[in-house]
Amino acid sequence: MPAAMDEVTAALRYARSRRAPTLRRLVTLLRFPTVSAEPRHSADMSACAAWLARELGRIGLTDVRVRRGRVAPVVTAAWHGAPGAPTVLVYGHYDVQPVEPLTAWATDPFRPVQRGPYLYARGASDDKGQLMAHLAAIEAWLATSARLPVNLRLVLDGEEEIGSPTLVAAVAAGWRPLTADVALVSDTWMLAPGAPVLITGLRGALGASLEVSGPRRDLHAGAFGGAVTNPAEVLATLIASLHDKTGRVCVSGFYDQVRPLTERERQHLAGAGPKDSAMLAPAGAALGHGEPGFSAFERVTRRPAVVVTDLCTSGEGRTVVPARATADINVRLAAGQEPGKTAELLRRHLQARIPPGIRGRLRIRGGCPPYTLDPRAPVVRAVRSACRNVFGREPAMLPSGGSIPFVSTLAAARPIDVALLGFGLPDDATHAPNERLYLPNLFRGTDACIELYQQLLT
Repeated sequence: MPAAMDEVTAALRYARSRRAPTLRRLVTLLRFPTVSAEPRHSADMSACAAWLARELGRIGLTDVRVRRGRVAPVVTAAWHGAPGAPTVLVYGHYDVQPVEPLTAWATDPFRPVQRGPYLYARGASDDKGQLMAHLAAIEAWLATSARLPVNLRLVLDGEEEIGSPTLVAAVAAGWRPLTADVALVSDTWMLAPGAPVLITGLRGALGASLEVSGPRRDLHAGAFGGAVTNPAEVLATLIASLHDKTGRVCVSGFYDQVRPLTERERQHLAGAGPKDSAMLAPAGAALGHGEPGFSAFERVTRRPAVVVTDLCTSGEGRTVVPARATADINVRLAAGQEPGKTAELLRRHLQARIPPGIRGRLRIRGGCPPYTLDPRAPVVRAVRSACRNVFGREPAMLPSGGSIPFVSTLAAARPIDVALLGFGLPDDATHAPNERLYLPNLFRGTDACIELYQQLLT
């Protein structure tokens, strides 16, 4: 054990001495406009994947490959020099959300800018900055000890922001690079600087598009307005029917599968989780619309939600009765809910409310189940020890309202525990303009990963 601790100390010293190069590599990574949802960035995705592959080889990983995906490449690498030690799967993603509206950004989203302790760029927090903490930790171990305490499989996803279609299919196919004893993911948040969180569960997700169509073509509003059924108005009525006036979902049977919160769980969330005011402060909103009887944190982590994320019509602002109107719907699933069952309930609800002469179609774009971490899993002890050593405190054990399709699918298909220990902050503006990363979290996150790799062996 003393020899192992000496190796940890050496790796920590190396990582701390290399913070400037680590930051420069992150800046380079952030300059790639890796928006997986936009086909025009296909070449950027490939260029970024190739750069990552070179970096993985440079820091000493082996079997580095860039594998073709449905939309973007998957980058994989390995290190198998620890016979008898567990194999750890480290997962991250290099794709990012679209940046619009550009006018809301204070700086170019793909030209990283440091202001004080923050680095601003799209992907700075979600997930390139958090991914870089693992790469820096791996480099530190290999540079100082020429080994890792555990065997490693690294998988970098280029499609996470669009549901990870390549890797979700790979899970079902039993893809060998996904075989491991435990998985580590850093794509989540901390309560505050110095206050780590081990995520105990993720909500599932269901993506859908509702299209309502009526006339064969757009019609002049003056000539036909008031005489024909308007698809835009029908869509508005259908969307309004999804919730009652308080914000509770009105889809029949929607809550039937939801695993109820116990009083003990509620007390824990109230004590360890953020208060409503703190949680809603980054949104500039007050608690109002939502399922009654639950705090904001309970609503977004342990209760389900139906969220309308986009509305558009074929009219595109012209004075017409549009022929078509479309809404994008994102359903977040709580523990116990199944994507397929929930999709069918939503379909029935909408079909029953479409008026004569109007056609409606609900297209399901994909989904993933919720994920729950067993609190007795050995990885929980390892994370607690690593956080005590780096942050001086154990992590809060809290659920997340987010969804990571690959993680949920992997855990549902294989007997593997996934530890989600993230280094973002609640006000990082992920998925929004002016996304940023608190740089001390990058460096302390690197230290935590160095410690964690050793703790997984003990």
